[in-house]
Amino acid sequence: MGGFAPDDEAPVFVISVAAQLAGMHAQTLRQYDRLGIVSPSRTRGGGRRYSARDVALLREVQRLSQEEGVSLAGIQRILELENQVRALRSRVGELTEELQAMRDAVGLSGRVFAVGRAGDVVAVRPGQRPMRSSNGSQALVVWRPGR
Repeated sequence: MGGFAPDDEAPVFVISVAAQLAGMHAQTLRQYDRLGIVSPSRTRGGGRRYSARDVALLREVQRLSQEEGVSLAGIQRILELENQVRALRSRVGELTEELQAMRDAVGLSGRVFAVGRAGDVVAVRPGQRPMRSSNGSQALVVWRPGR
């Protein structure tokens, strides 16, 4: 189904025009509204107003019903799941941005660890060399979780 421009959300079509654009009867649109499959905006007087997004959704419902043989209950579930996926993708994007902002604020894109003189693990700054041990070893251990 894809993304929509802000104008696609504007409720501009009366039910007869939306039905014609979607290739359906107005009564079918009323039924879909009652079932909660495609719910248009309402005017103060209660008249339905459909957006370009609503019309595209009506076409998709018709395609699923006629070409794929999906029941109305199945279509309703598909649309619910698509909305959940869209919301989850948005949330993942927000969390990814938040994580990157936190990493930027701390100044680290990751943490670097080295083995100290006594064999213990110590954190060092990226680009910093660990202090040399008395035995001459220059071993460096880099751990990157999830890679």
